[in-house]
Amino acid sequence: MSRGLPEGPAVALPADLVAWLDAAAEGIDLGEIAAGTVLPRLAAAGLTRVAVPEVLGGDGRDGAAAVQAVAAVAQHSLTAAFMLWGHRCYAEFLIASPNADLREAQLPQVLSGARAGASGLSNVMKYLAGLEKLQMTARAEGDEIVLNGALPWVTNLRKAGFWLAAAADPAGGGPAMIVSLAHDDPGLVRSDDLSLIGMRSSDTAALTLTEVRLPRTRIITGDAPGWLPGVRPLFIALQCGMTIGLARRALAEARACTGAGRAVLGPAIDETAQRLARAEAQLLAGVRRGSFVAGSAALFGLRIELAGIAQEAVSLELQAGGGRNYLRGPGQGFARRWREAAFIPLVTPSIVQLRQVLGAAGQAA
Repeated sequence: MSRGLPEGPAVALPADLVAWLDAAAEGIDLGEIAAGTVLPRLAAAGLTRVAVPEVLGGDGRDGAAAVQAVAAVAQHSLTAAFMLWGHRCYAEFLIASPNADLREAQLPQVLSGARAGASGLSNVMKYLAGLEKLQMTARAEGDEIVLNGALPWVTNLRKAGFWLAAAADPAGGGPAMIVSLAHDDPGLVRSDDLSLIGMRSSDTAALTLTEVRLPRTRIITGDAPGWLPGVRPLFIALQCGMTIGLARRALAEARACTGAGRAVLGPAIDETAQRLARAEAQLLAGVRRGSFVAGSAALFGLRIELAGIAQEAVSLELQAGGGRNYLRGPGQGFARRWREAAFIPLVTPSIVQLRQVLGAAGQAA
């Protein structure tokens, strides 16, 4: 939701970060560069502070600037943008939490990048939409809550230290709660990194929780159904930022290849770029106005539309580049973007899940 702050310009990345991302993108995708090196680079460029209130250590811009920051990174590496998404989401959960003591204790380290922040709320977002049950339970024991369950896929679980937001269903009844887990909580076990086909240097792993005991001071909110609609718009809008950046880069690469008899693709590239610009403008306007809080259908529709645009963009890049894109050397960047585009529809809530939600509500999908 907009905090009544002035609209900032599009986020421009520092030249040294752009150079590093372009040089490292392939290694980050294939797992050849340590995941722990990515977030500190993004934090050093100030990207973890974008759209955080100044009083809390941020740059004071509105939420649209955070979307633009993710899009800017995604033009060079979707993996890095995905890590920024999870980290920035965790910061937003602290900002929106009624637990001021937890925010004061954790947010400075999150903004500096000293500790990784992870969003384990994909499960509860699907729970809110009626798509699945919560995967963790919580029972009260005195001043503690005891957690059991599993999270099969979470990104930004830095081995050197992370905080994670996760939802749990109280055993005694009542609304779901959101808690903050730490990498060294007894009973919390991180798996080895998942064997992904790309985006491997993202610290993506599964978690199991067995009798994990937390003090109540680690509760982000005790009323997840009432609290989540306020943070869901930025959660999904930042995902859209990933898609925007990827589509923008693919179209730029396609346009650069339209000579040598491929000028016939020019109108299709222009039309796709125009659709991308319109969808981005609608997304940023909705984030600034806060209009996605009261109704999420329009936001879901934009995420579906943008995913389709990204698929078209990489297809146009393939056609424009021709056979060279199928060669391991010249086509390396394209092959990575093709894998990245395949990931976009799967980000939770997935495109299939969003279509289910809209279809159940009688909305066009």
